[in-house]
Amino acid sequence: MSFQELISAEIGRASGRPFNVRSGREAGGGCIHRALVLEGDGTKWFVKLNKADALPMFEAESDGLAALADADAFRVPRPLCAGVIGDQAYLVLEHLDLQPVGERSGDRRKSQWDAIAFGHALAALHRKSGLCYGWKRDNFIGATPQINMESESWPRFFAATRLLPQVKRAAAHGRELQEKGALLAEKLPAFFLDYRPQPSLLHGDLWHGNAAMCSGMPAIFDPAVYHGDREADLAMTELFGGFPEAFYAAYREAWPLAEGYESRKTLYNLYHVLNHLNLFGAGYLRQAERMVDRLLAELRG
Repeated sequence: MSFQELISAEIGRASGRPFNVRSGREAGGGCIHRALVLEGDGTKWFVKLNKADALPMFEAESDGLAALADADAFRVPRPLCAGVIGDQAYLVLEHLDLQPVGERSGDRRKSQWDAIAFGHALAALHRKSGLCYGWKRDNFIGATPQINMESESWPRFFAATRLLPQVKRAAAHGRELQEKGALLAEKLPAFFLDYRPQPSLLHGDLWHGNAAMCSGMPAIFDPAVYHGDREADLAMTELFGGFPEAFYAAYREAWPLAEGYESRKTLYNLYHVLNHLNLFGAGYLRQAERMVDRLLAELRG
C-alpha cells in the first residue's frame, strides 16, 4: 500500500468514518517538518511529516493544540491522530483556511477588526490559569526540547527551565556568554520583586507565523504551551514584528500590562534569541550578548 493509502486508513480509524484520498498536495510545513493537505470525501486534513524519531514532537504538539482548543479563546486546528508509518512520523490535524492577522486585502476596517479580535482573544487565553508554572509534560520550542518541570516560583522556573538550558547549549559561542548568562540567572529574581504574574496558559511560540485569521476568527497553531507570565507571549509578538498596533491596543484594553514590562520583555525574548543562536548559528550571537548586557546593566542600576 502507498503512504497515502496507509495514512487514509489511519484517518478513517481515528475519525470513525472512512476517508479516501482524492487529492494530495505539498503545503508549507515550516523549516522543521514537511506537510501535506489531503482531500477526499468532502473533508480536508493537514498532515505533518518527519522522520520516525520526531514522533515525540508531534505528540507534544498534539497535546498543546488540544489544550489551546479546550481554552476556547482561539480557533485551533484540532489534532486527530499521530503515529509512525514506515520510517515517517505523522500528525494529522483539522485543516483550516488561514490568512495573516490584519491583512484583509483592500479592507482596512476589517483588517483593524481582525487585529482587535486577536488582541482580545489572546487576553482571554491568558485568563486561563494553572495552579503553578510549567506544564504536565516537556515539549519543544522549534526543534529544541523545552523543559516544563512545574514550580511555584516563576523566577526559579524561568531561570532553571528557560534561561540556563539555552545558555548551556550555547557553550561553543564563548565563555563570556556562559559567565554572564549564569550571573543573569542568579540575579533574575530581582526583576520580580514587586511583580508576581499568574500562571497563564501560554501559546509559548507566538511569532506572527503561528498566528492567523480563520473565517473572521483569530487562530493559533504550532504551540509550545506552558503556564507562565502572559508577558512572555506578548514579548515574542514584538521580537520578529508582524502584529498590527491595533492588536496591542486591544490586548492592553482587555488586560493592562504591569509596570516593568519593557525590562521583562527583553528577558523573555532572550530565551528565543538564544534558541535561535543554538538552532541557526552565530548570526544571533551579538543580539544575545547585547540583551544580556542590557539586563545586567539594569540590575546594576
